[in-house]
Amino acid sequence: MQTDRKIIHVDMDAFYASVEQHDNPELRGKPLAVGGGMYGVVAAASYEARKFGVRSAMPGKIALEKCPHLIVVKPRFNRYKEISQQIRKIFFEFTDLVEPLSLDEAYLDVTENKKGIESAQEIARQIRSRIFEETGLTASAGISVNKFLAKVASDYRKPNGQKTIHPTQILEFMAELPIEKFYGIGKVTANKMHELHIYKGAHLKEKSLEDLIRLFGKSGTYYYNVVRGIHHSEVKPHRIQKSVAVEETFWENLLDEEAVFKQLQIIGEELEARLSKKEIKGKSLSLKIKYKDFTVYTRSTTQEVYFENAQDFYETARKLWELRPFDKPVRLLGLSLSNLNTQEKKQISVQLKIPFEEFN
Repeated sequence: MQTDRKIIHVDMDAFYASVEQHDNPELRGKPLAVGGGMYGVVAAASYEARKFGVRSAMPGKIALEKCPHLIVVKPRFNRYKEISQQIRKIFFEFTDLVEPLSLDEAYLDVTENKKGIESAQEIARQIRSRIFEETGLTASAGISVNKFLAKVASDYRKPNGQKTIHPTQILEFMAELPIEKFYGIGKVTANKMHELHIYKGAHLKEKSLEDLIRLFGKSGTYYYNVVRGIHHSEVKPHRIQKSVAVEETFWENLLDEEAVFKQLQIIGEELEARLSKKEIKGKSLSLKIKYKDFTVYTRSTTQEVYFENAQDFYETARKLWELRPFDKPVRLLGLSLSNLNTQEKKQISVQLKIPFEEFN
């Protein structure tokens, strides 16, 4: 396990919703959803709304059922991008090794930093303080020796908190971590693990590498390593994303076209929200269908201009649906966009390795 790196994951708290509440004081303290409405998808929910079970990517109709007095506002992506740029400027004051994941979160490698601060925890504290001073918004942070652990830690004391996982605490921390808190394990995988009596890290660690690969395919190696605190991925300042995808697995198989079309509309809106958050556009759209018998069908189309919005995704997805070879119950639907407006950049970055002495 590599312990000589100091990685921070900074994650803004309910970013879109917090921006709306900051800019409009009348919305503060009230359950709020950005996006959604009766036929849309929630892009972000305030913490007041989350108390009622409202979450991002939730269909607006369900959100309103859970919270009838929910306030719904339209997203203002230009405003969110403006504030995101302010936040990134603060990051670069401390290090050039910044890997943005979206408008509201990023990894920072502060093993060597511009201010010569020994403590990664102090750097995180200063960054969060500066963000609040300049934007009026709060951020949470996780600090540890790799990206996986930093990501898990940042979610641990939300909102407006930070947590450090010191090298000496990693194995104990991972042993007690609920499996659904593992970054990269979604609801479907978590449910499968529960069926296998894997409820926390200690249970996962009991499985051999061979067992995990047999049960989870390529992901098995990832699970085997991260539960042991091993994650070698470096902070990549010029991280190139080649595709963006949204998939939904259904508890009950979809049996008719009307249900499929409704889900494609919801998935298209979620894809639009993710793309806007990451400032990405693309020219190639793919539809993925997994049937009840687990056969998978995919079909793609490419156009000369960039897809613009959820309606484009939905209309194209319907055309791709018409080309399907089977009429069978549908277990999963997915849309992915590729041929993106990102350009590959090759850069050699040299990181000095220094002893990992402390986080305090």
